[in-house]
Order: sequence, then structure tokens, then C-alpha cells
Amino acid sequence: GSTALQHVSLGDQLYDSLDLQGVGLSKETVEYAVKGYQKLVDSGLITNPQYLTIVDLSQSSRNKRFYVLDMTNDKLAWNTYVAHGKNSGIDRAERFSNSMNSNESSLGFYVTKSTYRGKHGLSLRISGLEEGFNDNAEARGVVVHGAPYVNEARAHSSYMGRSQGCPALPENEYAQVIDIIKGGSVMFVYNPSTDYLGSSTLLN
Repeated sequence: GSTALQHVSLGDQLYDSLDLQGVGLSKETVEYAVKGYQKLVDSGLITNPQYLTIVDLSQSSRNKRFYVLDMTNDKLAWNTYVAHGKNSGIDRAERFSNSMNSNESSLGFYVTKSTYRGKHGLSLRISGLEEGFNDNAEARGVVVHGAPYVNEARAHSSYMGRSQGCPALPENEYAQVIDIIKGGSVMFVYNPSTDYLGSSTLLN
């Protein structure tokens, strides 16, 4: 119906108006992200609909593949580096898991929760919303935190530092990013895995 058309045009509109191609995102990635975001906002699960975060694990770890879209003001609020799990791959993430102690990243849609101070300092809890893909994220302790192994200098080596599955951010940026996206916004961890794309209830 007309709603589907609006959703498509929202993805298209964002893609063009924010020049997301220029910062490395594919139109397909943005379409998937907006589709899930829209569905989650409609479901009432999202208390901070202003921001949509895309963690694009189809890209090299040396690219700035972490994006925060400001859906209210139609702008790219943040773009930086992000780590993937060390068992997901070296420069590129190729394997994904929802299992305990897998040290792999988990695909799918998350909602951000509260912050706390843990072993990595300020950290942001994220809750996986997709059964079988990321719903063990909280039990696994997958959180957004800062890490000394994610930075501009590492971007010039053969691969970025890797985490135990957390989307870890540069130390000079993570606190500001957490402050923006905490408290009920959507985060989408993407890779064009056929298993995920074919089975995600939010995308199908």
C-alpha cells in the first residue's frame, strides 16, 4: 500500500539527502535499516526514535562503518570506526553468532538501553530483538564501549583491533556517541548474510 511507498522513499530520501553513498553506505543497507526502524517505531518499542545507528559489517574494519542517522533533523550525526568480534574475521567480519563465548558479532536490530560503568568505563547496554540472531547479546555482555584498539592509526594498518563481539568505538568519541544513542534508540548491525536476510522477522 501507500505506507510501503513512503518507507521506500524515506530510505531513498535519506540516502540522497545525507549523501550516504559518499560515506560508504550502500542503498540496500539503508533500505534494510529504515525498514526495521520503521517497524520497531510502529511497534512502540522505541522510546528514542530520533536516532538510527547502522553498524555496517559488510565493510572493511579500516573504514568508518559506524553511522548515527538523526532521523528528526535529517542529518548524519556521527560516523566513525567500530570493531567487530575477533572470531568473526580479521579485516572483514564473515562469521556471526548468537552463542555464549563465541567472540563473534551478532547481526540484526537492537534497542539501546541504559549506561553503566564497567571494566571498559562508560558502557551502553544493547538488547538484541531478533530471536536466534542477537537475543543473547545482553547475556553475552555485548555492549557499546570505548577501546584503545579502535582508532585512526589502526585504520592505516592491515586491520582494526577486534573485540569479543562488542561494537567498540574509538576512545576519543565513544562517550559522546553513547550519550546520543542511549535510552531506547535503534541499532542495526548489518552484513548481507543470506541466513540473516532470509530469516529476520523484522525484514520479512
